[in-house]
Amino acid sequence: MTERGALRGRLDQIWREIAKFGAVGAVGTLVNFGVFNLVRHTTDLQVVRASVVATVVAIAFNYVGFRYFTYRDRDKSGRTKELTLFLLFSSVGLVIENGVLYAATYWFGWDGRLQANFFKFLGMGIATLFRFWSYRTWVFKALPAREAVAHAESFLEKEPLRGKPESLRGEPDERPVARRTG
Repeated sequence: MTERGALRGRLDQIWREIAKFGAVGAVGTLVNFGVFNLVRHTTDLQVVRASVVATVVAIAFNYVGFRYFTYRDRDKSGRTKELTLFLLFSSVGLVIENGVLYAATYWFGWDGRLQANFFKFLGMGIATLFRFWSYRTWVFKALPAREAVAHAESFLEKEPLRGKPESLRGEPDERPVARRTG
């Protein structure tokens, strides 16, 4: 594969990852806003507390989406460590997201319904950049290339080659191949 082809393949892979991350994130955003507005309008919780409740619900939803959709091909060993790191980085994202809402509400007095939703959205955007970087870097690690190849080859070893001559089932034929010239 050429250097250009390898770069293109890598960029395609990153764009697919971003698209999957965005799809899970978009649904998580709907969950977050839905819970936020539901809690806000049906309880007496303050704005930031309602937002924290909504963010926690969205974090639970997003873990399932990221683990089984976005990063399903990533290393699955050490789920306890993965979940711990996910919760750690999600908590940092929660602080970023709700810190923006807190600043807008309590420092600047922007606490109307539209303003609360706008600043929650702004905080979510900033936190999303942090989460994408941290999840792909530390939480949902890519399998090392050797392990990925070994994993893929294990499927080939499990399936017998039916209807093939014996010479194709075992070791490759080591007879020299005649080369054409000219």
